[in-house]
Amino acid sequence: MSKSWRVSFFINLISCFCLAIGLLPSASAEVVENESCFTCHGDPASNPFIDSQKYEHSIHGDHRCIRCHSDITQVPHDLPLAPVSCSACHHLESQMFLNSDHGQALKAGISEAASCKSCHGDSHELLDYRNQESPVYRFNIPAMCGTCHENTESMKKFHLSQGAPVYSYSHSVHGLALQKGAVASAVCTDCHGSHNMHKATNPSSKLYWQNIPETCGKCHENVKLIYLESIHGKAMAAGKREAPVCTDCHGEHTIDAIKLSTSKVFPSHIPETCGQCHDAERITTKYQLPPHAVETYMESFHGLAMRLGSVTAANCASCHGAHDILPYNDPRSSVHPNNLPQTCGKCHTGVGAQVTQGQIHSGTRPGMEHLAVAFVRRFYILLMILVLGGMFLHNCFDFFKKLRAHYLKMSQMGARLRMNFNERLQHGILAITFIILAYTGFALKYPQAWWAAPFVGRIDWRGLGHRAAALIFCILALYHVGFLLFTKRGRWQLKALIPRRHDFIQFFQMFNYLRGKRPNRPVFGFYSYIEKIEYWALVWGSMVMVVTGILMINEGWFLGIFPKWFFDVVTAVHFYEAILASLAIILWHGYFVMFDPDEYPMKWTWINGRNSPSDMEHREDN
Repeated sequence: MSKSWRVSFFINLISCFCLAIGLLPSASAEVVENESCFTCHGDPASNPFIDSQKYEHSIHGDHRCIRCHSDITQVPHDLPLAPVSCSACHHLESQMFLNSDHGQALKAGISEAASCKSCHGDSHELLDYRNQESPVYRFNIPAMCGTCHENTESMKKFHLSQGAPVYSYSHSVHGLALQKGAVASAVCTDCHGSHNMHKATNPSSKLYWQNIPETCGKCHENVKLIYLESIHGKAMAAGKREAPVCTDCHGEHTIDAIKLSTSKVFPSHIPETCGQCHDAERITTKYQLPPHAVETYMESFHGLAMRLGSVTAANCASCHGAHDILPYNDPRSSVHPNNLPQTCGKCHTGVGAQVTQGQIHSGTRPGMEHLAVAFVRRFYILLMILVLGGMFLHNCFDFFKKLRAHYLKMSQMGARLRMNFNERLQHGILAITFIILAYTGFALKYPQAWWAAPFVGRIDWRGLGHRAAALIFCILALYHVGFLLFTKRGRWQLKALIPRRHDFIQFFQMFNYLRGKRPNRPVFGFYSYIEKIEYWALVWGSMVMVVTGILMINEGWFLGIFPKWFFDVVTAVHFYEAILASLAIILWHGYFVMFDPDEYPMKWTWINGRNSPSDMEHREDN
C-alpha cells in the first residue's frame, strides 16, 4: 500500500466520522437559495437593495449568493457579514492586481486607487466583458478609465505623467478610430495592461521602453518584425536606452495619422523628430554619429524646400527608411553606396552611380565639401572681396567728396545760427551715448546675433560699455537741466519748447496740406510741433530709462523690498521703452533730419549750427 493511498484513506475515514457526529454539514443540510435573499434585499427600501433581474442577467447570475457570502448559513443571517474577496474564485487575476500599481496603492491606503468594482462595476450587476453594456467592453474602456483619470484635480496629487490622458487619447488616431466604430482599435488596456498595470519605469510594465515594441506589435506585428531587424531595434534589444522605440517617434496618447500635419511623422516634422536624437550632442558624441546630420540636411536643397512648406521634398525617411533603417555600410541599407542610385532615382529619374561621388548632406558646407567645391568657395570669396571692396571704396570717395561739397555750399548760404556750440556739443554727446546704450543693451537681449559677436569673451565689455554710457547720459541730463534753468538762452529754449495752442492748429493745417486740402504748408516758428513732440518724448523716455536702469543695477536692495514680479515689470518696461525710443528716433528724427527730401542727404545744423535752406523757407525769422 503506497503512502499517498494511506493518507487519502485516513482523510476519508475522518470525514465519515465527522459526518456521523455532526461536525460537517450533511447532504440534507439547509442550502440558502437566492429567492430567500431577495425576499429582503429585493425590496427597494432595503439596504442594500439588489435588483434581482439585473443579478440574474449578470455574469454571476447562475451562482448562489452564498457562493461569495460563504458565512451565511441561514436566513435571516447575522450581521456584519465578512468582506467578500474576488480572489476566492479569480486567483490569478487577483494576484496580478495586488502586484500592480493600483493594488499596491490600495494596500498603502490610498482610497482613490481603483479596485475590482471601480472597473468592472457593481458585483451584483457584473456583465461579461463581451457585453456591450459592460464597463470593460472594449468600446467603453476609455470612458471607464476616465472616471478617475479625467478628474484632473484629484489626480494632481499623484503626479501622473498625463494630465488628461483620455481627452488626449480621444483625439489620437486610435481614439478617433474607436469613435468611428473600429472596436479593434487600441484602447487603454491594450497598452497599459488591465490587472497587471505598472508604471512605465517598471521593467514588468507593458510600457517599459524595451517592452513597447512588443506592446505595439500586438497590433502592428509586421512593423515590429521589421523594426527589430533595424539598427534602432538591435540597439534597443542590446539595452541602449537612447535607441528610439515606437513612442519616441510617433508619440503616446497624441499619436496622429501620418497624413495629418499634426503628426510627428508627417513629412515636414520628420527632421524635427529625428533631430531629437541625431541633433543631440550627448547622443551623437556617445555613439559617434555624424554631428551635423540634421543641420546639413536643413541647409540642403531638400531641407530648404521643406522649410518653405514642401511636403514632397525628400526628408530623413525618404532616403534612410522608417522602421527599416540600417547602417550605411550594411549592403541592405537604402543609403549604402551600391543602393544610392536606386534610392535617389525614386525622385530623380536617371541618377547613376556618380551620385555616390560627393557628400549627400553637406555638398557645399565649408570644411566638409569636395576639394573642387572648396576651391570654388575660396575663389569667389576672394573675388567678392576684390570686386565689392573696390566698388565700396570707389563710392566712399565719391560720396564723401560730394558730401563735403554739399556742406560747403550750405555753410556759405549765410543762414542765421540755430544751434550754438554748447547745444551742438550736448546733441553730439546725446547721440553717441544713445547709440552705445541701444547697441550694448540689445546685445544682451540677443547675444546670438551676429552684431553682438564683438562682446563675446571673458571680459564683459558690453556691460562696462553700457554702464559707462549710462553714467555719461545721466551727467548730460543733469547738465541740460542746469542749462535750461540757469542760462538766458536755456530759459528761452525751454519757453520756446512748451506746447502751445498754435502747435495743435499747425498740426491739422499740415495734415490738410499733406492730403492736398490746403494749398500752402504752415509757416513754423523756431520750434514746430515736430521738434516739440520729439523733445518731450526724449525727456519722458530718459526719465523712464534712468529710473528703471537704477533699480535694475541695485537688484539686491530692490528684491529685499519688492516682490520678484515687480522686478520683472521694471525689466520689461526698460526693454520695451528702449525699443520704442530707438524706433521713434529712426522714424521721426531720422526722417526729418536725413530722409526728408528737403534735407537729404543730411541737415548740417548739428555740425555748423546754421539753419538749412528748408528752415529759411518754412520758418519765421524770429
